[in-house]
Amino acid sequence: MLKKNFSPMIAGIALLALGAGSPAWATDGAALFKKSCLACHGADANTPIQPIYPRLAGQNEEYLINQLRDIKSGARKGGMSMLMMGIMAPITDEQIVALAKWITAQ
Repeated sequence: MLKKNFSPMIAGIALLALGAGSPAWATDGAALFKKSCLACHGADANTPIQPIYPRLAGQNEEYLINQLRDIKSGARKGGMSMLMMGIMAPITDEQIVALAKWITAQ
């Protein structure tokens, strides 16, 4: 029950944080990461706030793109996917690619 109530809240926070329509950072992977991922995965994508959250830095770009797309679509189940789905909702495919490129470079 908590997951059902918590996901819309996370989605709302993500939309506010992303400031829909802000073109200055729309495809800047570092800025996108700071606005949508930093809170859980750490500023360097390698120091998550909880041990259950993955270290993302240096991960394979294609793998990240596929995982983020699957999380956004709901195809990926389990773990924190339900919460991540709300965070990924406003993220476009172009932004997913920019995020993956930035994370891979870390």
